[in-house]
Amino acid sequence: MPRQLHLFDPPERFVAGTVGQPGDRTFFLQASGAGRTVSVSLEKVQVQVLADRLEELLNTVRRQTDAEVPASAPRELEDTAPLDAPVEEEFRVGSMGLAWETESERLVVEALAQPEDDDQATVEPLTETDEGPDALRVRLTADMARAFITRALRVVAAGRPPCPLCSLPLDPEGHICPRQNGHRR
Repeated sequence: MPRQLHLFDPPERFVAGTVGQPGDRTFFLQASGAGRTVSVSLEKVQVQVLADRLEELLNTVRRQTDAEVPASAPRELEDTAPLDAPVEEEFRVGSMGLAWETESERLVVEALAQPEDDDQATVEPLTETDEGPDALRVRLTADMARAFITRALRVVAAGRPPCPLCSLPLDPEGHICPRQNGHRR
């Protein structure tokens, strides 16, 4: 089956966001540009790992090349607006890839749909193929990537606070802490 590639080069907006209340949130990556918006769902930990790996990649590029990579997100690119509505999931992210394009000084983020069968599982992110899972590919400037990282980390941290004893999330209706032998806090 031919894959659908959603390409934004560069996007007008690329953000991580959520729908729902803490403890029952769905996480999304959303790219917008040229009058269209694409939203893909993923796990909270995937958002955290994406932000961490983007940070590592940008810091490596900053140290090892002449590319102009800011140390922090420019204030004018700060994005605190909610996700663009309606939020309609194109696919659920299974794997992601990152790359730095030296000649264009752009960072490439690609999110691949979870494979439906084993044949699709062999497709690697950032490959040019007509077959395989659907993908969202976004080319970002270093400034836009820093702004994405800032927002993504804020979105992840906005969830339920951790239990001071076991570090598991505290639920609004109570928490059965393994460190207190199953007694509610």
